[in-house]
Amino acid sequence: MDLKSKLRHVMDFPKEGIDFIDITTVLQDAESFKDALTQMQEKLKGFGDFDLFVGPESRGFIFGSPLAILENKGFIPIRKKGKLPYKTISVEYQLEYGVDILEIHEDAISEGQRVVIVDDLLATGGTTKSNIDLVEKLGGKVVGILFFIELSFLEGRKKIEGYNVDSVITF
Repeated sequence: MDLKSKLRHVMDFPKEGIDFIDITTVLQDAESFKDALTQMQEKLKGFGDFDLFVGPESRGFIFGSPLAILENKGFIPIRKKGKLPYKTISVEYQLEYGVDILEIHEDAISEGQRVVIVDDLLATGGTTKSNIDLVEKLGGKVVGILFFIELSFLEGRKKIEGYNVDSVITF
């Protein structure tokens, strides 16, 4: 299936000059969503053996949770500051308009566990780098990073060089 043609482009959102790629048109169609997950699952083979999926709030949950079920693996959420109920570790990262903080439960990943990070979009790589930092702070090893969409013109892979990265759709 040509999933690229199923995406909706919303011009000037969230600000002028941005071409926002809306994935809800894929998600709302069961056949398209299933195909997106099937294509992502196929790409997992390139990461070798792993123990857990990690997905950042909120669209990483959309793809990471069903992939975890399909692969019979656990799923670990990464959330914005103050959203997780138990003890956490955090990382601060730079946004284009300020800073943000992401957190993960301090007992979410054990030393040496092999992790695949899943998210909807690779843009500049800042959020993904923060996810990597959290996994590694807990002693986990990132064996792969999987995206539904990659905006290659933003060169997000430069921020996460040295990691095995794949995506289903590239712009």
